[in-house]
Amino acid sequence: MTVTPLARDYSLVGESAHRAVESGLAAAEWYHTDIPRKQMKELMQRSDGPAIRDTAIWLGLLIAFGTAGAALWGSWWCVPFFLCYGVLYGSATDSRWHECGHGTAFKTQWMNDAVYQIACFMIMRNPVTWRWSHTRHHTDTVIVGRDPEIAVMRPPDLLRVALNFFGLLDAWHAMVDMVRNAAGIIGAEEKTFIPESEQPRAIRIARIWLAIYVATIMLALYLGSWLPLMLVGLPRLYGAWHHVLTGLLQHGGLADNVIDHRLNSRTVLMNPVSRFIYWNMNYHVEHHMFPMVPYHALPKLHELIKHDLPAPSPSMWDGYREMLPAFVRQLRNEDYFVKRELPPTARPYREDFHSETALAAE
Repeated sequence: MTVTPLARDYSLVGESAHRAVESGLAAAEWYHTDIPRKQMKELMQRSDGPAIRDTAIWLGLLIAFGTAGAALWGSWWCVPFFLCYGVLYGSATDSRWHECGHGTAFKTQWMNDAVYQIACFMIMRNPVTWRWSHTRHHTDTVIVGRDPEIAVMRPPDLLRVALNFFGLLDAWHAMVDMVRNAAGIIGAEEKTFIPESEQPRAIRIARIWLAIYVATIMLALYLGSWLPLMLVGLPRLYGAWHHVLTGLLQHGGLADNVIDHRLNSRTVLMNPVSRFIYWNMNYHVEHHMFPMVPYHALPKLHELIKHDLPAPSPSMWDGYREMLPAFVRQLRNEDYFVKRELPPTARPYREDFHSETALAAE
């Protein structure tokens, strides 16, 4: 079935937001693959062990590369160490705030909270704002006017995508938001998903962060050296490329306004290093379908339900070979999207579950 979709308005307070609510897309019932209750309980079992191990490796490498880079500061030998430090600071934190925000990485809650706060600071995402933003993202994944985390809108702004490989626009907007929140101002869109009772906490954290960044800049000026900023703040820029590289694949080029994660999310098979940095979020269909399954159990979940899912992209390269041509076509026709093919063993997508505006495809 092909119909003409309504115009997309990505504002959370605009016409698309009202339309999503009126059409029943907002907070709708999502499709889930059937899993026996016993197996689901096993998959959702939380454990401190894997996350303690992986966090110790992450922080240990971060300290080691940062120390080596600082020790070699002033020579070209520091460059490879800071490149590694930057990825661990500016990219690995993207998955760690995410998983700890779900409260599934560790069994012990204070451990989730501690890593969440650290990772949020490093990736420059207010932990209050983004906890509620991400809750909305899971409730209304790629529902136009509802999801505050749509990375690439239609038609795609390819310059913005390119600049974010260096964190330039995201970090700039994060700094603006931090200063605005520190001044006591919560934006209109933020108010649509942050409960009023949580807004003072978002303001308080923004003020603490602003104080840390001001102190770091003052230390750099006092020392007459960029080194303090190379360790705190700038890695969000020079280390952002990996989390953008992997993050674009999550939903890029796929359908919007559908309530089946098999159609709007992409699973990609990745190398072990990227999977460690990304904390298995490459199993993205599986994560969205069952967000309470810990990251370390996602490969097992994938094997259990892959008969009901589109074939995963066999590599990041293959994912981009599918996604980039879709972005180019959307420059001419913003209604185009990559239509996911379900295997013969899959349950069909229930068309009565979604708005007809989501069905336009070529």
